[in-house]
Amino acid sequence: MYDFRACMIKEMKLRGFLPTLLSLNLVILTVIASSQTCPADISAKCGDDSSDGWEGEFFPGISKIKYEGPNSKNPLSYKWYNADEEILGKKMKDWLRFSVAFWHTFRGTGVDPFGSPTKTWPWEDGTNSVEMAKRRMKANFEFINKLGVERWCFHDRDIAPDGKTLAETNENLDEVIALAKQLQEGTNIRPLWGTAQLFMHPRYLHGAATSSEVGVYAYAAAQVKKAMEVTHYLGGENYVFWGGREGYQTLLNTDMKRELDHLAKFLQAAVDWKKKIGFTGTLLIEPKPQEPTKHQYDWDAATTYAFLQKYGLEGEFKLNIECNHATLSGHSCHHELETARINGLLGNIDANTGDPQIGWDTDQFLTDFGEATLVMLSVIRNGGLAPGGFNFDAKLRRESTDVEDIFLAHISGMDTLARGLRNAAKIIEDGSLAELVRKRYQSFDSEIGALIEAGKADFETLEKKAMEWGEPNVPSGKQELAEIIFQSAL
Repeated sequence: MYDFRACMIKEMKLRGFLPTLLSLNLVILTVIASSQTCPADISAKCGDDSSDGWEGEFFPGISKIKYEGPNSKNPLSYKWYNADEEILGKKMKDWLRFSVAFWHTFRGTGVDPFGSPTKTWPWEDGTNSVEMAKRRMKANFEFINKLGVERWCFHDRDIAPDGKTLAETNENLDEVIALAKQLQEGTNIRPLWGTAQLFMHPRYLHGAATSSEVGVYAYAAAQVKKAMEVTHYLGGENYVFWGGREGYQTLLNTDMKRELDHLAKFLQAAVDWKKKIGFTGTLLIEPKPQEPTKHQYDWDAATTYAFLQKYGLEGEFKLNIECNHATLSGHSCHHELETARINGLLGNIDANTGDPQIGWDTDQFLTDFGEATLVMLSVIRNGGLAPGGFNFDAKLRRESTDVEDIFLAHISGMDTLARGLRNAAKIIEDGSLAELVRKRYQSFDSEIGALIEAGKADFETLEKKAMEWGEPNVPSGKQELAEIIFQSAL
């Protein structure tokens, strides 16, 4: 550590100003005492006996992260994300609308199926009390501010602990939400979305909205009702449904039709409650094929769209696409984004990735800027994501245990998507890829092609054309050229 006091004294000695040393010592000690903040260590007992026993900074030594450009060697800076820079007529921060995920960032411990937790942040006291929850919320807002973003997202049980009863649990949540509301004052920080955690508690072992027990269904409804209310109270822009337990392990003991019917009724009740409380945010469903269930009912974007259509809910919901879930379902993230986009359902993106050598949901920060470029092509073609955005449903690796690593991971993820945005803009402005695609389908820009696309060409008409034209001339698809054009922008 740089010793400011020692260096100043040495300099004074060299310059012959020994008489001033005593007064200098006094000034330096006064400055240090007045500017010192509490270290991120609960054992330091720094601060007063306020609500959660913690005052001062949670991340001392880390200042607000700034854009320094691609040539910067400072790891605690943005190389590609320049929030107010305009790309295709919109600021980067408005294209990307980044959000911190509370659960991974402040509740992640590094635990995995084969090992115990590897990290406990310095501000943690080992409890899951309301006071500890409030301390985490303060750390969350300091982190968001230093990262330079304006959004966060949460599960209800991640930000406040369960009580002995539902009423007590709601009181716990209200107390933490009141603090979050206070911390929001005077800032632009708001939740991108909130959600209810309907998968961790043992009551949800058979699911929540698809549980075989009516008492569980009712409890889940009460939990979602409350989570929607507090999301609305904080000014949240969206509300998410992730049905990690809404599926089955075996069909031998499952009435699939009844469970799907129950799920649809549950979602319709959520729509009704949204309207009743005046919440104008978007309701989002997050598809995932499996894990923890063997089969999850909202397997992928197409399956979820079919479900919404069947039950008359397609006008009430959009999709929150997670890249890692896309690959688990056997698709690319780009495929899922395009499936959602062309059906008017792309509402939000869980910004993460999986490891191609691992067959489960690893929730890693996206660092592949080629993948990020494909993601941003879909986002630009969608006209953006607002009121949705990118939330980092991503966690530090088990082996990353320094507080600084939380910043490094988010900086890397943000820079990757920012670089993807820049690349996608270059591809669109260049126009070569769009022209290649246009030429590939130009045969449909004919009279008969227009009739086909208008649904006015019957089989008899098409048969006559086939007889007239003879064997079709099928041109090259130019895949390699398309890949060259794409790679040249990276």
